[in-house]
Amino acid sequence: MSINGLLEFFAARRDRGVSLALVTVYETQGSTYSKAGARMLIDADGVFHGMLSGGCLEGDLAVRAAAVIESGRAQTVSYDLAQDDELWGMGVGCDGLIRVFLQPLNAASDHEPFRTIAEVLAGESEALSATAITSGHAGLAPGATTICRDGEYRSFGADDSVSEALEHLLDTAAGSRESRLIETTIDSAEVGVLLTPITPPPRLLVLGAGLDAEPVVRFAAELGWRVTVVDHRPAYLQNGDFGRAEAGLCVPAAALAEQVDLSRFDFAIVMSHHLFSDRSYLTQLAASPVAYIGLLGPRARRQRLEAELGDAATALAGRLHGPAGLDIGGRGPAAIALSIIAEMQASLRDRN
Repeated sequence: MSINGLLEFFAARRDRGVSLALVTVYETQGSTYSKAGARMLIDADGVFHGMLSGGCLEGDLAVRAAAVIESGRAQTVSYDLAQDDELWGMGVGCDGLIRVFLQPLNAASDHEPFRTIAEVLAGESEALSATAITSGHAGLAPGATTICRDGEYRSFGADDSVSEALEHLLDTAAGSRESRLIETTIDSAEVGVLLTPITPPPRLLVLGAGLDAEPVVRFAAELGWRVTVVDHRPAYLQNGDFGRAEAGLCVPAAALAEQVDLSRFDFAIVMSHHLFSDRSYLTQLAASPVAYIGLLGPRARRQRLEAELGDAATALAGRLHGPAGLDIGGRGPAAIALSIIAEMQASLRDRN
């Protein structure tokens, strides 16, 4: 269930004025399916998008969401899968504790704060949110949220003086990559605030539109990544199955950096199977900030290209992965695509 799917689910109901419950994991202990910051949406009919467990908690959450939507009041719920495994875990033995926060979203409040969260997820830059989970402060109701995006703050449901305190929390947490619950005091009142980074899905640039690029696009799209496919051969783009890509561009290899903003991409995979084109792509990628650059083909091919690139090869050091992909022992386009996307995902999360 991708971010794109969540945004489509939200947009369809927002446009009809349908009320929703935003469900957010705010704390976990032990082994759990989701971690703090994970979100899902549930409408009044119990239809939901997103998943916080393996399917064992969503039914109960749908019932609670209906109550939250009807009352307009947020609530918290804890599921102890270690003690209540037969009830909630359905015997799966997750052996963890998960705490969840449900807050109403309705037309009267313009479906905030998720409307702004959705704007961030559909955009280019990251943001950070501070949401009151528990509060003893009269001016800060549970669910009140402040979001910092590009140095600007937007607050929902909090008095101005309290919003300043939330802004201060966001300033101190700037650059944080993980969600965490902070217990603090505001005007001598105890509050629990969830700080959550809001990160748009990564962008992948696929350079080469051969048949083996198709599963790369499909796997990336399944993760919710935004994919652009580029090739200098129009027939490859026209005949390929790239319907799940955000864009397909016919661009001469040497004009890539002129016609495509490389700074927008987190990953690039060079797979044109054309030595001259691959060398041209790598030369331009060397001057870009793309953090992961994959190269299809054997190690000897990469070494030849590096030798031909000269100084550009130095700029690729630490970023160029060739042969691209984790060694999972697979053969064929689908298995190779799986290994490439897996290596990109690992690099995204700083996993070795």
